Amino acid sequence: MEDIFAEIEPQVYNSQISVPYQWWAGETASKFFTILRDEKKILGTECPQCGRVFCPPKKTCPFCYVDTKNWKEVGPKGKVITYTVVYRQLAALKKDVPVAFGLIQLEGSANAMLHYIGGIEPEKISIGMEVEAVFADEKSASIHAISHFRPAK
Repeated sequence: MEDIFAEIEPQVYNSQISVPYQWWAGETASKFFTILRDEKKILGTECPQCGRVFCPPKKTCPFCYVDTKNWKEVGPKGKVITYTVVYRQLAALKKDVPVAFGLIQLEGSANAMLHYIGGIEPEKISIGMEVEAVFADEKSASIHAISHFRPAK
């Protein structure tokens, strides 16, 4: 069979495109975001078998593979598990650089959530640092109902 593409020079076009999309959050995430927006409470789901609480919540325990139907309040304080600082402004960033992102393990949760760290100079952030949630003034049924995490008082 003849390779019809053998003589064609590959073309590369460098661009930056934005592809907006939406998806259904599902029953578990929808409840999490609605309560976060309406009550400013951070909830996780508890495994009935091993007792671990997950925030962000999980519909199924990743260890026991059973449904997690019980809801427990966690945080609003937690600790920084790890973090990174972004110095390059990208279209996807909603905040001005430098901006710090951290994995935050909330009190009472077995896992961590990714979120902004603010109220502190990036070079002063440290692993293990205690932080607390700062809720946004504008209501949102999304993770942005939490504006950022700041050093705990």
